[in-house]
Amino acid sequence: MRGKTSLLRGNAVNVFLVCHCVAHLLQGSYTDPFEYLFGSITTGCRVHETANKMNFPAYQNFTMLVMLRLSTSMSVVLALTAIGSVAAEDRGKFEYPYAPYNRGSMEPQRTGWPLSDEERDYALKAEHDRRPGREANQHIPAMWPVTPSAGFWGGTSWLDTHAKLVDYVKANQGPIDVLLVGDSITQQWGSPLDKGVLNDAWKKQFASYKTINIGIGGDKIQNLLWRLDHGGVEGLEPRFVVVMIGNNNMFFTPETGIEPVAKGFQVCVANVRDRFPKAEVIAVKILPAHAPGNRFYEDISKTNAAIDRLKLNSDPKVHVLDITGDFVTSDGGLKKDLFTPDNIHLSLEGYAVYAERLKPLID
Repeated sequence: MRGKTSLLRGNAVNVFLVCHCVAHLLQGSYTDPFEYLFGSITTGCRVHETANKMNFPAYQNFTMLVMLRLSTSMSVVLALTAIGSVAAEDRGKFEYPYAPYNRGSMEPQRTGWPLSDEERDYALKAEHDRRPGREANQHIPAMWPVTPSAGFWGGTSWLDTHAKLVDYVKANQGPIDVLLVGDSITQQWGSPLDKGVLNDAWKKQFASYKTINIGIGGDKIQNLLWRLDHGGVEGLEPRFVVVMIGNNNMFFTPETGIEPVAKGFQVCVANVRDRFPKAEVIAVKILPAHAPGNRFYEDISKTNAAIDRLKLNSDPKVHVLDITGDFVTSDGGLKKDLFTPDNIHLSLEGYAVYAERLKPLID
């Protein structure tokens, strides 16, 4: 009888620790069950000491109750351990090229939403005060396109716009067909920031596809990176992600150079791949703008050539889409009917051409 009692007592203590560990994991107190179990040695000893004082009938009833849950609880712990390890391993591989950012020397809160008060105050500083290098009083423009940075339009307007899209994403959690990420060219597919419905060109090709659009006009690559890391896509499970970004970085290529913008494009694709490993990523090269001989036009062409050299489509889940040829004439000029008068944004006819090129990759 004494041997059976000791065995039951030992099992009860083990079950108590397992169940307690599961509870804390589900509450988010710990990410590693073994960390919790190690930290619970003292607690476990106290439980065991208390258990020794229990009389047998009451202790037997308690043990029978918890033993019914032993198999399930242990399975949950093992599953959580496996999931946590895989998630940590996968997400742990992704870092930005600028080491001080990865070390936390710049951004108070590198990921997550809502923002802490400290991060919000930091994000509301003018963007030039948050550029890589400023933390060390250095000028490092080559790191601008590859390092996340909240956008800034003055006051809270950009952050408020991001918050609206975060709420939109929260209202559409779970599986979706297509996630659109980018700047104004993406936003103008139709967005909750505007009329709230996708345009006719999209609906003609993809009316039956559940599509979430998080494009923000004016965004540069670094702004999109920041949004991806701060709640911008949290909880979505897309089958396809369409990335088009980089046009607004052309304003800064005299400082940053061309290659860093291409690298930023690559980092953006890598961020998306890291977040959605099962999704097909369609990386659309930057559309032409203005006219041959214009610095914008020429820098876009050079950036797209630099993107080609990165061979992003060596990843079978990444499909690089070059649609420049559909939007220019034989002499390189823009096809005017496909653009709005600013020679940057697309007309509805332009979106129809764009959608037709996406169709074979999304079907």
